[in-house]
Amino acid sequence: MVDRTVAVPRAAGPAHIRNIALVGPAGAGKTSLVEALLHAADALHRPGSVEEGTTVSDRDEVEIRQKRSVHLTLNPVMVGDVKVNLLDTPGYADFIGALRAGLRGADAALFVVSALEGVDGRTRALWEECAAVGMPRAVAVTKVDHPRADFEDVVAQCRAAFGDGVHAAYLPAFEGSGEDRRVTGLWGLVSERYHDYDSREGHTPPENLSDRAAALREILVEEVITESEDEVLMERYTEGGVLDPDLLIADLQKAVAAGGFHPVLAIGTTTGVGVRELLRELPVSCPDPTRRAFPEVVDPQTRPVRGLSCDPDGPLVAEVLATAGDPYVGRTGLVRVFSGTLSPDSVVHLHGHGVPSGPTGSDEPDTSGRDGRTGTLSVPVGRGGRPVGAVGAGDVCLVARLPDARTGDTVSSPERPLRVAPWRFPEPLLPVAIAAATSSDEDKLSHAVAGLVAEDPSLRVEVNAETRQMVLWTLGEAHLDAALDRLEHRFGVRVETSEVRVPLRATFSCPAEGLGRNVKQSGGHGEFGICRIRVEPLESGAGLEFVDGIVGGAVPRQFIPSVEKGVRAQMADGVETGHPLVDIRVTLYDGKAHSVDSSDMAFQKAARLALRDAAAAAELAVLEPVDAVEVEVDGELLGTVMSDLSARRGRVVGSEPSPGGRAVIRAEVPELEITRYAVELRSLSHGTGAFTRRYLRHEPLPPRVAAGLPRQRGGA
Repeated sequence: MVDRTVAVPRAAGPAHIRNIALVGPAGAGKTSLVEALLHAADALHRPGSVEEGTTVSDRDEVEIRQKRSVHLTLNPVMVGDVKVNLLDTPGYADFIGALRAGLRGADAALFVVSALEGVDGRTRALWEECAAVGMPRAVAVTKVDHPRADFEDVVAQCRAAFGDGVHAAYLPAFEGSGEDRRVTGLWGLVSERYHDYDSREGHTPPENLSDRAAALREILVEEVITESEDEVLMERYTEGGVLDPDLLIADLQKAVAAGGFHPVLAIGTTTGVGVRELLRELPVSCPDPTRRAFPEVVDPQTRPVRGLSCDPDGPLVAEVLATAGDPYVGRTGLVRVFSGTLSPDSVVHLHGHGVPSGPTGSDEPDTSGRDGRTGTLSVPVGRGGRPVGAVGAGDVCLVARLPDARTGDTVSSPERPLRVAPWRFPEPLLPVAIAAATSSDEDKLSHAVAGLVAEDPSLRVEVNAETRQMVLWTLGEAHLDAALDRLEHRFGVRVETSEVRVPLRATFSCPAEGLGRNVKQSGGHGEFGICRIRVEPLESGAGLEFVDGIVGGAVPRQFIPSVEKGVRAQMADGVETGHPLVDIRVTLYDGKAHSVDSSDMAFQKAARLALRDAAAAAELAVLEPVDAVEVEVDGELLGTVMSDLSARRGRVVGSEPSPGGRAVIRAEVPELEITRYAVELRSLSHGTGAFTRRYLRHEPLPPRVAAGLPRQRGGA
């Protein structure tokens, strides 16, 4: 239910908005931090719990069942006259598509790091990704109220992982030791104020805290002044003058917006330590939307559009960050408005970026533009939502009834259609075959998977023409679990999963001849067709070369196309191994016909028999697909990953260093060996590795491997 006592968050203009994405690994406490911030701002009477499924962020049934964030969610809160849009992103690597959508909608990133687990490799990779696009960043170290937490050690880890621009903005004070150790206060290094969290009367800060805080403050002030390039404040500082905290805070904001300074705050969500300080800090430290570079925009002819800015009176340019289906209001879109003003119940133009709309089996992207009408515009308020009127530039809102909208679509005016350059969608590389569980599910499956892909572009569905399987490509096992859960509970479609069959093929290793004799007489019209063929192997990729070698009319001219048709049909069905035949030359050099009983079908059947006869007399080679693979990992894992690729029958063809101490390995690896490589590489590289793959060619499968494969039509 909506809490009627909570006011709807509203901003007076772009300068009074902060869009902040919470980024960090699963378990770091992002969702709990959002609950604590909303509670501190009086937007919630009581913080929810992830374990109990009562948080405002994880409100989807999939998230409640799986007890983890799956979607990008918006949680606005007012801090004075500033509207802070908290964009809670999933922490699991499988949902990086939603994370990147959150970064696209944000103007700053708050990295959430646990004081118990510290900084992991994936968090470092995300930091570098934000740095590459110039995203301002701050750090919140959570769980500092845990007895085993070591705040200063984690800050040192952050400096080592993220760079020298990382500095503590608050210093926690502790009392006691072991299991009795607790946080009693925070010292603000910029304001030089002590925030007391001890309820005992007469409590004073530890004596050594002020000395330690003074040393850290001196380092902090030097970094802020240097990064903000404030010469006046620098001169006053070097002369030993008193620094005005308000001027120092203004310089801190400049330094954060420039991307060179990253304040670290101490947070304890269970006790509330540092939550109110963080709430006050976010509007001060994070830039408003007018300070961020405008994304690239093109017109329908893909010509760059210049001069756009975060102006509510400018042309409408907005983007759908996420979509979700609702049985009552239809598809709802989470939309960031970059320019102009979005109004409810208005006609808008939607333009995509090549996101496929369903399991067509086609590689052709869908980039069509279409018009649609917006429904109600709303924002979440506590555990409910409230409708709002028009939403101006710089803000984020939910738009109801966007039936044709897909994640990543640009929303603009029909009179002036525009398109925002897309953010980078992750490539799904973990496949699983899906099939409808019942005939009634089969009728709904195509529509359901189209809805899945529209909501989540990091999913891909294709129908493999050779194996005839419907394949769902995902980013990992958690991503797969969430997709199957949505299929069943949101779309009402139950599916069965199975291993993906790799499309193996076969070819002749040596020339062979075959006889096809189709002679049947059982009263009435019979069948008569006899043909003799010669089969020779061709180079890879040649396909079928059919040669008419008939002389003297042994096979009438009208039946020669029938022989070719029969050969092609048998090649598609396979012969001895059950895999499609490829890359052969078939020469029809002799045969016989009957004036009455010969027919098109009789010679098709004879051709099939002839090809099977030739295969029985020859040696067939099974061909497997080989992919060109590029793997990017940390430099120290180079040898480990190379050895693993070699164990997968891969051939490493080269490696080279990559920025950030990483390395790129290029290899050719059989598809049979990398079906689950997305999961296995993540385990091998502790979540920091990434890879791409593309089909290269088919080549002979080693006999020892082929001997262990079952006979199966069209695949392994």
